[in-house]
Amino acid sequence: MTEGIYTLANDAVYDQLVALLNSIEVNVGLETPVQVIAYDDRIEKVRAEIKKRKNVELFDDKEIFARWEDFSLEVWKAHPYALKVWQENGIQGVNRIGMNRRYCAFDSDSPFERFAYFDADVLILNSLGSIFNALNQNDFVVYDFQYKNISHIYNKKSPKLPEIFDRSRLETEIFCAGFYASKRGIFSSEQRERLLSHLQTGEAEVLFMPAPNQSVLNYMVMRSGIPVYNLALQLPESEKTGNAVKSSHFENRDNVLYDKGRRLTYLHYIGISSKIFSRVCKGENLDFPYRDIFLYYRYLHEPENQPQFTTKPKPYQQPPSLTTKILRKLKLVR
Repeated sequence: MTEGIYTLANDAVYDQLVALLNSIEVNVGLETPVQVIAYDDRIEKVRAEIKKRKNVELFDDKEIFARWEDFSLEVWKAHPYALKVWQENGIQGVNRIGMNRRYCAFDSDSPFERFAYFDADVLILNSLGSIFNALNQNDFVVYDFQYKNISHIYNKKSPKLPEIFDRSRLETEIFCAGFYASKRGIFSSEQRERLLSHLQTGEAEVLFMPAPNQSVLNYMVMRSGIPVYNLALQLPESEKTGNAVKSSHFENRDNVLYDKGRRLTYLHYIGISSKIFSRVCKGENLDFPYRDIFLYYRYLHEPENQPQFTTKPKPYQQPPSLTTKILRKLKLVR
């Protein structure tokens, strides 16, 4: 049985990808195979980095990509207005279609029978043994607290939403698409056709347009009746940890984070633009949560190239100027 890790990247997230791969090397092991799914064709730096690593390969199968991009297009064609709105905003087809290439991990021709998928803006800080052990009894494993907030998963205003999923499922089964573990083949071509048929009868209106890939993946899992095993709900309080960068209380011990003495499985820099990481790596002194641990893993093999900052950093989220505040109050800008 083959097991491995997938991520999704292009040159825009190069610095984050390097940090992720180095965190896997340190905290999971060099024997763990990794497949980097090409987000698009901007992968010159990604290719060069992968060539340096024996356990990492590029997933760039255009035939598999086409299958899942065609599926994604059919999904959003069923939506009452998504494609029209995106087109009006200069987007042809599905918004951020490259994000949907993560679905290729489920393809019957994909490399791993069992896998853990992580977005590139993640550091893995612990063994994934508990994750893969959970796959022994489950087909879909997550570890996050997204279930507390449905607003980035489904269109809450849709009257169809409570008709499709009862309240208890919406309160316990939704998840963040930045990490999940699963198995190839759980969405066969027949199952994808069934999902499309449901969406085409009007269910597509429940999808959340601003996060298209995350919304669709949640729908695919839940509408297929696949139980979602969430370690954040299953683990005892004495063992569970947080994982989001917005949590400010994690303690750094030897470049590993701890939550009240418990080692994190991963840290997700969710909500921080890839441009911020790139600017910092180019020497701009911008502060963001857990910057030091990111820089440690980013420059693990090239510490001499790590930016050295001697002045007070600027916050990566600059407060609005007085002019902007006035314009917002007058509702002239957002």
